[in-house]
Amino acid sequence: MRRLVAAVLALAGCATAPRAGAADAPIRVLSYNIHAGKDAEQRPALERVAALIDSARADVALLQEVDRGTRRSGGVDQVAELERLTGRHAAFAASLEAYDGGQYGIAILSRFPIVEAETVPLPVQPPQSRSGDSHEPRVGLHVTLDAPGGRLHVVTTHLDASGPGTYRRQELVEVLAHLRRHVPAEAPLVFGGDLNADSTSDEAAAVSLALRDAWAECGRGEGGTFPASAPRKRIDYVFFRGGRCLDARVLASQASDHRPLAVTLEFRRRSQ
Repeated sequence: MRRLVAAVLALAGCATAPRAGAADAPIRVLSYNIHAGKDAEQRPALERVAALIDSARADVALLQEVDRGTRRSGGVDQVAELERLTGRHAAFAASLEAYDGGQYGIAILSRFPIVEAETVPLPVQPPQSRSGDSHEPRVGLHVTLDAPGGRLHVVTTHLDASGPGTYRRQELVEVLAHLRRHVPAEAPLVFGGDLNADSTSDEAAAVSLALRDAWAECGRGEGGTFPASAPRKRIDYVFFRGGRCLDARVLASQASDHRPLAVTLEFRRRSQ
């Protein structure tokens, strides 16, 4: 916990006020664990996920539990298929390079061109490999977008699901350290995904000290994102820096075992 607090304080020290600009640039962000393209009843639902991304008017979609060519997903490259179905650009980061005949990880879809994409390793002790009794290794995905208001940094992750939170805190330390080292202090930033920690957790509270929680600022309606059939806790998030939140709401959908969080953020236009 001490390392997490130190990482939060270091990142919080980087925060600056957004630069003034000529006009505002609203961006719609979706955070969604798509459950390997299957709904809560394990039925194929990738086309429903794509339709939801479109109907939500998502400019940027942060996706977790994404398969590429696995047997359980019928050999489908879900990243390429979502790119095709939604007409958005895509980037992918594998947490498991060899899983069920393919890859498994996280992705970001964007209406805006992806200038750069980087996989962020999240090492923990003891190491994870998802072999035998090991937990699943986790990664982050950091993309830089050529957004209407200027370059926008977007990071997503999917943290460990085990109860005590020991792995989650280590992973979060690595994510926050990456943000501090690789995102300029004056740059607008969106960070979100499935943190597997509810809104009363130390992990959620820690991130909220360094970044702004969109739901806490402008959430409307019920905030539960899991499980989709009867959501009772919020474990899917969008945090941000350098703008303001116009709207945040959880969308009623059972195309996955999670419900998606849709957030509209507004960033000031900046000179390039």
